[in-house]
Amino acid sequence: MRTSATPTADPADYEPSLLYGQIYASRRRPTYIDAAVLLSLMFVLLAIIPARLVVPGTTDLGRPALIVGFLLFFWWVVTRFSHGLAMPGPQPIRWAFFAYFTMLLIGYAVGFLRGLTSMESNAADRTMLYFCVFGGAVLTAADGLPNWLRLRTLLKVLVVSATFVAALGLAEYASQRTLSGYLLVPGLQEKGWVPFLMERGGDVRVASTTAHYIEMAAYLALILPFAIHLALFTRRPKRRWMPITAAAIIAGGIASTISRTGIIAVVIMLIALMPLWTWRMRYNIGVLVTILAAVAAAAKPNLVRTLMHLFDNPTSNSSITVRYERYPMAFKYISQRPWFGRGTGTWVAPQYQIMDNEWLELLLANGILGAVAYAALHITAITVAWMALRRSKDREVRHLCGALIGTQFMGLIVAATFDSMAFQTFATTLALTIGLCGTVWRLTHPARVVRTSTTRSFLTGPG
Repeated sequence: MRTSATPTADPADYEPSLLYGQIYASRRRPTYIDAAVLLSLMFVLLAIIPARLVVPGTTDLGRPALIVGFLLFFWWVVTRFSHGLAMPGPQPIRWAFFAYFTMLLIGYAVGFLRGLTSMESNAADRTMLYFCVFGGAVLTAADGLPNWLRLRTLLKVLVVSATFVAALGLAEYASQRTLSGYLLVPGLQEKGWVPFLMERGGDVRVASTTAHYIEMAAYLALILPFAIHLALFTRRPKRRWMPITAAAIIAGGIASTISRTGIIAVVIMLIALMPLWTWRMRYNIGVLVTILAAVAAAAKPNLVRTLMHLFDNPTSNSSITVRYERYPMAFKYISQRPWFGRGTGTWVAPQYQIMDNEWLELLLANGILGAVAYAALHITAITVAWMALRRSKDREVRHLCGALIGTQFMGLIVAATFDSMAFQTFATTLALTIGLCGTVWRLTHPARVVRTSTTRSFLTGPG
């Protein structure tokens, strides 16, 4: 645990950046609009504006947050053409993302060579545009965050935004009403459906501002480890109750979705983080979880019973068996085009059945090579975060690396439980965590020119 004597910023943040020759700059120089600010704006908009609200005349990619993400991708590309704007130095996440993006482009071409219906063609275009947004989150986080202070600020914004989503979901659960339907933003148009309260096990499921109950569970599960991280390593011990409360609300929001995916993701998080906790941390968290579970059992015994029986007898569970029944059809299509698939984004409902399994949809759309490239993106993120964990002796940094590793295993595993890339709130947040793996790798790098990498736009460098 941190003490009150802990400085408010990591000492490494004061290490000067080597620009060129004998010219250095401070990594703590004041900035007004930088990558951290724009990413924070993007994820606040993603959380507080319901998924159904878009800019008039656009598709579902017209959500304000996704527009910011697309502009971030465009910004990153432009900076690569400027010696003064680009963040120099190696970045493995950059290569892993563009390897996957290349496979998407190949799949895009393969689809049109095969011949597409108008529905498939529109879906292919939409998918490529969305992965520019995905890339905007990955690349801006990996290359744009200059120091630990800005990274920590972004984590706080993520946790506060997720707490809003979870709190609204809990309010919907308690009131038995779809409150997100009342969230209207002037100038935006409603497009798509408002998730209704769905019954499961005699209780109701909620979706808050997300597009689906499963998406809400998976999205909140991605943010929960960061809420725990801020609670364990708060800079102000007297305010520790704030991140603890946020973590409790987010956990409650996951429970209110009554989702197997959410429970699986939380278990993955615990497996990733528990080895990094001291016995005192494990005891404190165990006591807190026990208290929350007891309160929930007393207040909503039916919810606790439903959650406990979600994994009972899967062979007679319709939501599981209906997925298995689709697998023979999926593998028949996969066998027809095994290597490059049918085309990026072309496995689209209602022309084809939804698989509720992102791995199958990847194999169908982009083939074995596309699925391998997607897995390699997560594996690269896990590898660089593990390298950062091994390099650092600071418990806070090691714990953050463990949290990021947990999010990547979540992305790999829950992809088998729903079509994860089709849900933009979850997929975009997952993209950010991939980029943050690159951030911690860079900020812990032994070579100062990489560790303190910064742009040179404020100085006139040599030729």
